Amino acid sequence: MAESWVIMVTAQTPTNIAVIKYWGKRDEKLILPVNDSISVTLDPAHLCTTTTVAVSPSFAQDRMWLNGKEISLSGGRYQNCLREIRARACDVEDKERGIKISKKDWEKLHVHIASYNNFPTAAGLASSAAGFACLVFALAKLMNAKEDNSELSAIARQGSGSACRSLFGGFVKWKMGKVEDGSDSLAVQVVDEKHWDDLVIIIAVVSSRQKETSSTTGMRETVETSLLLQHRAKEIVPKRIVQMEESIKNRNFASFAHLTCADSNQFHAVCMDTCPPIFYMNDTSHRIISCVEKWNRSVGTPQVAYTFDAGPNAVLIAHNRKAAAQLLQKLLFYFPPNSDTELNSYVLGDKSILKDAGIEDLKDVEALPPPPEIKDAPRYKGDVSYFICTRPGRGPVLLSDESQALLSPETGLPK
Repeated sequence: MAESWVIMVTAQTPTNIAVIKYWGKRDEKLILPVNDSISVTLDPAHLCTTTTVAVSPSFAQDRMWLNGKEISLSGGRYQNCLREIRARACDVEDKERGIKISKKDWEKLHVHIASYNNFPTAAGLASSAAGFACLVFALAKLMNAKEDNSELSAIARQGSGSACRSLFGGFVKWKMGKVEDGSDSLAVQVVDEKHWDDLVIIIAVVSSRQKETSSTTGMRETVETSLLLQHRAKEIVPKRIVQMEESIKNRNFASFAHLTCADSNQFHAVCMDTCPPIFYMNDTSHRIISCVEKWNRSVGTPQVAYTFDAGPNAVLIAHNRKAAAQLLQKLLFYFPPNSDTELNSYVLGDKSILKDAGIEDLKDVEALPPPPEIKDAPRYKGDVSYFICTRPGRGPVLLSDESQALLSPETGLPK
């Protein structure tokens, strides 16, 4: 067997945003949650992780590069994922190149991993979810593991809890599970991305800085100190999960919006009930909530739902394109870009929503009328970094086009 070959696989995995939140672990090591959660998968064209994994007998150790920088793989979470997939590896054969890897060989072979997020890392946009889901999915394909995506989700969960929900498109439920070894704590698809394709999602990136309190630390402190969390996990979330699944299956936007907003607000209330209190939202986050609440009330039926993860960024879910265009007009009125910012770099993703909103350049933004539901509406120039327009999207896929690989097919090192 020639000793210089490299076998590679490249995968792309979406990120997801919870509409019924996961906050709090009952087992830190296995990452088992205190309640079920439900999320929407975002279109990977706008928010995703691309990961290339390679194996070669010439690799001396496991190595990983994230967004171009080499990072250590010694952390328990990476080790869990590598160990679990290696244990499930099967024979791999590339007949054309005369390469054969037996199940036993995988124990001795090392891998190179390169991963790239097309959005800010650790800023409350679930980059670790997409990242670990992509790592596990790509490794499973490289090592010819036979597990389905639900079974793989239980491995991704050991990297980052919410990663298990990125192994499917559409709306996804993470079942908390009952057994101690965590084997039944995994993700299942509620509906696929085509089921409710009227929805449009606009993310207001308020800050792309890393957060002060990491989710891991925050959750631990909440579990230890918040009585509200215990009430939430036992009494509130189980009922909400049932109602949310029903709302999604029936495409009942009024009920969906009510549950989504209420659950986001309760998650942040739980953070404030933690000792010491955790503040993930800021003034801009609160202004966005106020804008949506006033508009929904003035219309009489919800047009938009809001949800915030562990950070100040708003994820706004509009019930159709018309509502999304109106929402974008309101957001651009309240939060116009700085004078030196181009519209093209201020509204990212699906730019056709801008067209629907009748906005072609900054002059159109300047000319926007104040929303009628707010008297003497002020403008907060520069308080939002940028917006991303997206929609519910598909689950992980393999990329067969070699030009999208992040590692060189000759050396297995970053391109």
